[in-house]
Amino acid sequence: MDEVPAGTAQESPQGARGLRGFLRRLTSSKAELEAEELQKTTGEEGATPIKSCAERRRACVAGTLRTVTLRPRGGAPSLEAELYDGSDVISLVWLGRRRIAGIEPGRLVRAEGLVSVQDGRKVMFNPRYELRGGS
Repeated sequence: MDEVPAGTAQESPQGARGLRGFLRRLTSSKAELEAEELQKTTGEEGATPIKSCAERRRACVAGTLRTVTLRPRGGAPSLEAELYDGSDVISLVWLGRRRIAGIEPGRLVRAEGLVSVQDGRKVMFNPRYELRGGS
């Protein structure tokens, strides 16, 4: 049986993966790591990645709200939130609403509705939603 000299490591496949993962985390930016974590969360929620959502198709998406803005549309109030899942963003728009309890930046949300595209951006109007995680 071969002896392994002290101070050297004989790596198992699992140890090599652990080291590669550690080095990747060390060299990746915070944004890249957050995106990867959000993509895992999306999968756990059973949601479709936003980048895979097709126009004029119903979809279920999940992610973190980046911004929440009150923006009038056609003279009526509308609450607009940007949802990010690590792959892309989609705007969630609630027409006729000035505020929705729990819809705030940093909140985890799962939303379902019809995906449309306006000005080159994906939008979901009046989606059904669930607040996820703590606020």
